[in-house]
Amino acid sequence: MNAIVKRAIVGGVVSTIVMGSGTFILGQISGYKALDLLQNSMSGINMLCNTVILGSTTILALMLTLLGLSRSSESRLTDRHYKDVLMIAKSDTILIVAAVITFLMLNLPISESKEVVTSWYETIYYVSLGMASLLGGGFIAVVMMLYGTITNVILIVGLNIKDHPLISEEGAEEAEEQQKEQEKEESSEKS
Repeated sequence: MNAIVKRAIVGGVVSTIVMGSGTFILGQISGYKALDLLQNSMSGINMLCNTVILGSTTILALMLTLLGLSRSSESRLTDRHYKDVLMIAKSDTILIVAAVITFLMLNLPISESKEVVTSWYETIYYVSLGMASLLGGGFIAVVMMLYGTITNVILIVGLNIKDHPLISEEGAEEAEEQQKEQEKEESSEKS
């Protein structure tokens, strides 16, 4: 596992723990009944699901641009770069599916039903908080992976760094040859 993925996983896990424990503590301190907490938190969790779905689908679509930019670079990138992009795409897709399922499950009119035992409301409330924390942490992890990958592409394509670990040896040699040819052409034009 490379540094980008490790950093993203740590960031996602820390974010999930902070969000989950923060909302758990606020729920315990508030003194509300579980049904009231559930009813008050549903709009916020629905908004989070919608935000994660919208953001994740946008990231997935913009990754095509990242791939196009990667392919158009003068240097040939290693397979690790494309595996990183593939991992981001997979993680993003899983996040979209989880957000859609969470959104659909939490929009069931549970609080309107007279058949649901009141002890279930507390379980449903904490499950919804857990899912919201996982979605938030997952979204942060995907954004951190994307940031690491984009940083590498900027260094390679934008700043034209030739000794980057994601540049294959063949690609580095080809880039050097092209640069020498360009310098020869420029010097012959000047003469």
